[in-house]
Amino acid sequence: MGRVAFDEDLKGFRLAYMKDGAADDIGPCGIFWLGGYKSEMTGTKAENLADLARASRRNLLRFDYSGHGQSEGLFVDGTISLWLEQATHMFLRHTQNPRIIVGSSMGGWLALLMVRRLLKEDPLAARRIAGLVLIAPATDMTKDLMWDAASAAAREELLERGVYLRPSDYGEPYAITLKLLEDGAQHLLLGEGLSLPMPVRILQGSDDVDVPPAHAVKTFEALEASDITLTFLKGGDHRLSTAVQLRIIQETVLQLAERADGVRY
Repeated sequence: MGRVAFDEDLKGFRLAYMKDGAADDIGPCGIFWLGGYKSEMTGTKAENLADLARASRRNLLRFDYSGHGQSEGLFVDGTISLWLEQATHMFLRHTQNPRIIVGSSMGGWLALLMVRRLLKEDPLAARRIAGLVLIAPATDMTKDLMWDAASAAAREELLERGVYLRPSDYGEPYAITLKLLEDGAQHLLLGEGLSLPMPVRILQGSDDVDVPPAHAVKTFEALEASDITLTFLKGGDHRLSTAVQLRIIQETVLQLAERADGVRY
């Protein structure tokens, strides 16, 4: 495992991050990891990519959003706008070479939002994004997967208390705040769609109950790209953390990275 460092360039936030594999950005196409809602940069899939980075001598940049893992801040203060700002900052501040952006769950949505933002605001930086690998992308999750899927009782609690503790199969309940949902409404993209100049790979578990397969199809249909695929992993749940599933993730990322390097198949 790499050494944990801290970025303090964003006022009010001390973000923990790690670099694995190659020591610099001069070498081949690297990897940029965006984790999911309430996940940490030391999770199974992130560690799996760290192994790939070391084996292929590529640089992997991974970090914890504020309120997550080893970064400072309260989880309940987080919003899509805030975490998108942090993701964009970390990409611009800590990477220089071409990168494959790998986003898991909420990280998949943030990856798409970051690309959309950079295409408008910093086209040169956007050109460094050599491909996207979206793992069970929770696109527009604050609307489609949280508010629209919430029970009447959960909605009432959100409106009255400003927070709802949603039960989770992976540990303690998730705190969903009204602030998060209201902010997320500013970043919806499934309705208007998004045109992407880079290759896109969507990996989705067929038995995922948190981000259902039908939602991955909605994301797939909303994206316009000349090279985009949607792959279902039979029997996979939201974690996609079995040995076979992790190998598929590695192979998908490596293939796009090698293409960026100029390797032909």
